[in-house]
Amino acid sequence: MLKHICKLLCGYKSPEEKIMLHLLYILAFTVLAFLAVGNLIRSLVTVGMESQRPQQFRANNRYPRSQAVPHPELLDEYGNIVNEPLLVMRSLTVQDAREQLDALYKSSPGGSDEGGELA
Repeated sequence: MLKHICKLLCGYKSPEEKIMLHLLYILAFTVLAFLAVGNLIRSLVTVGMESQRPQQFRANNRYPRSQAVPHPELLDEYGNIVNEPLLVMRSLTVQDAREQLDALYKSSPGGSDEGGELA
C-alpha cells in the first residue's frame, strides 16, 4: 500500500491512479473534517456546561470579584481607586480646530506660512 501511495505521489499517473489519488484526498479531508466538527461540538458542549455551573464551583475562580485587584492605571499615587472620569472631551468648533492645527503647523520645522494658505 505504501509503495502504491509513493508511486502515486511521485509520478506515473495513469487515469486509474489519478482517480485513486483523488479518492485518497477526499478520504483524508473527510476524516479531517469529521475530527474538526467533533472537536467543535465537544468544545461547545464544554462551554455550555461551564456556563451552567454555579460561580463558586468553577475551577479557575481563584480571585473572587469582591477582592479583585484593579488595574494600576485606575489607582492614584496613594493606591486609592480613582472615581472620576479618566477622559474628558470638550467639543470644538471647526474654526477652533483649524486654528489649533494651523498653530501646530506654524510651530513645526519648515512650517512657515510663506506660500500662502491653501483654500
